[in-house]
Amino acid sequence: MMSNRHIGGDFDDFLALNGILEESTAIAMKRVIAWQIQQEMKAQKISKSKIAVLMGISRSRLDSLLDESDVSPTLKTLASAAIALGKKLHIELAA
Repeated sequence: MMSNRHIGGDFDDFLALNGILEESTAIAMKRVIAWQIQQEMKAQKISKSKIAVLMGISRSRLDSLLDESDVSPTLKTLASAAIALGKKLHIELAA
């Protein structure tokens, strides 16, 4: 019988073993944040142009913020998006 070393393991262990845990986690978090911002914009009927003005940034910078694969937005930019939508940004360390 063949043994698979990943059976019974944790997916995070698999990602860590392959050296991609940190990058995968960052991408997953960014996808969620971008999705939440887009959903709130849709709910409030706020266009990309309007929120860019409210945030004091260019439309291309907003597109970068909403790009799921761009994991480089600053906390300041994320907080600015939250404030423009009447929300608060909440980030925490978890066990």
